[in-house]
Amino acid sequence: MFHLIFGLPWLVVVVRFIQPLPWNWTFKLALAIMLLIASQYHLFSRLSSGSVFAPEFPRPLVIGFNVLLGAILMLAVFQIVLDAASLLVMVVKGSFPVVPVGVRYALGGAAIALAGLGVSRAIIVPPLKDVEISIPGLPQEFDGYRLVQLTDLHISRLFPAAWTQAVVARTNALGADVIVITGDLIDGDLDHRRADVAPLSGLQAPDGVYTIPGNHEYFFGVDNWLQHFAGQNMRILANDHAILRRDGAELVLAGVTDLSAERSGSPAPDLAAALRGTPANVPVVLLDHQPMLAAKAAEAGVALQLSGHTHGGMIVGLDRMVARANNGFVSGLYRVGAMQLYVNNGTALWPGFALRLGTTAELTRITLRRAAP
Repeated sequence: MFHLIFGLPWLVVVVRFIQPLPWNWTFKLALAIMLLIASQYHLFSRLSSGSVFAPEFPRPLVIGFNVLLGAILMLAVFQIVLDAASLLVMVVKGSFPVVPVGVRYALGGAAIALAGLGVSRAIIVPPLKDVEISIPGLPQEFDGYRLVQLTDLHISRLFPAAWTQAVVARTNALGADVIVITGDLIDGDLDHRRADVAPLSGLQAPDGVYTIPGNHEYFFGVDNWLQHFAGQNMRILANDHAILRRDGAELVLAGVTDLSAERSGSPAPDLAAALRGTPANVPVVLLDHQPMLAAKAAEAGVALQLSGHTHGGMIVGLDRMVARANNGFVSGLYRVGAMQLYVNNGTALWPGFALRLGTTAELTRITLRRAAP
């Protein structure tokens, strides 16, 4: 069914865009077949690795698949809009208008150009985004404390070792007091990704590097991955917490497992367990890959939740749909009761749909400020 769904936009493009073109049928057939292959990118990913989430192809081929798949989806949308407009004309004038071939060429060119731009924006080493967040009750000693948040790295054939090394180098240059990674570090099993994740061991901050699992870790042997990350200079906060100290003052950093954990037989997210034993009246910063349960964190007295998962919605317009699937949260800073929630656009994104149009990947430096009484 998953692969059939991605075949439907291809069918729209073939019937309503390619078929009316004034071309020799052999050229139209060749274009249709090429786009059919591109539309089944996820099927080929499954055949290459056993999962739609980890295409094991050379990086240029992964990029090409993403460009063509993006072009198919956008062209299908353009064609549906064009047909809807033509139907309105037919209602007014009594006949279905003939669409000039130049309009079809323009739509095709726009689709491929936008797809190319979207992929190029998705695969960059992200720029720095500075965010200041004021927290009531933050000890004076932590005023100006800097966290760098990485999330949704999706290290894979599309985001390989060279990309990871560049992200690590840029992160280490930001002068963070602590580095946190809020899940979805990888796409692929440990045997395929070992070399690509190796640069993560070079992340450095005075108060350490902390991470939690995202939903994609559960697709590829979460226990193996968490054990491997623990050996890469990271502390895993899976329903656990750490206490950060500065000149006698304290700040709690807690983390939970992902909502998808229970489906794979792993421990479900347990905020109560993560907060058990934390000192009273000390602000809590919570790492939770998905933002959906932010209201529960607010009820538990968390001061700040850091999440990812949404990729910022990836494309303007699509972000509204992504927000609805995540309790209204998609990108940026939100107030949830007395708590603040920051939803990061992601350091990278899933290589199965790697497009960004109107959203930007981010390397996020969060400076904590003591809120005025």
